[in-house]
Amino acid sequence: MAPLPAPEPARHLDTIATLQARKLRFEVNRVALPMGLEASFGVIRHPGASLAVPVLDDGRLVLLRQYRFAVATRLLEFPAGTLDPGETPLSTMRRELQEEAGYAAERWDPLGTLLPCPGYSDEVIHLFLARQLTALTDQPAGDDDEDLEVLLLQPEELEAALASGDEYLDGKSVSAWLRAKQLLGL
Repeated sequence: MAPLPAPEPARHLDTIATLQARKLRFEVNRVALPMGLEASFGVIRHPGASLAVPVLDDGRLVLLRQYRFAVATRLLEFPAGTLDPGETPLSTMRRELQEEAGYAAERWDPLGTLLPCPGYSDEVIHLFLARQLTALTDQPAGDDDEDLEVLLLQPEELEAALASGDEYLDGKSVSAWLRAKQLLGL
């Protein structure tokens, strides 16, 4: 992958308000943009996240159908999770793959990063391709608020779900699948 362009940070003038909620913080900041405009902007400060596209040896994909409170529905998505303090993106993803899907992976290939909502959040999601999977006999406990179902789909079944419009899709998972397909030669 080519190197990403250098950041062009705005000049922070003042923090007007903050609200802390679990792992996220909402801020209203007064900033001077690189083009010179001074204005107030709301931003969600996020510790970062990781997502894996897990592929079994037979080619099936490990996905989740997970309930998401903010949209009050279940989405088709790949395992993912928020970075805990002191965790690397890969260690977060190793933990999340075990907790959410019940698998461990021996091979991890980076798929780059994703900025899912740059208009209002600084979240960076680190994408991985997870292969050489082993089903765990004792799955570690996940988060209490997770309501999910593990699905094993052929790539063609995922493609059909993406094309049909009949499934609520998670944007980060669609982007990760596009990058994984390139690495897998699909």
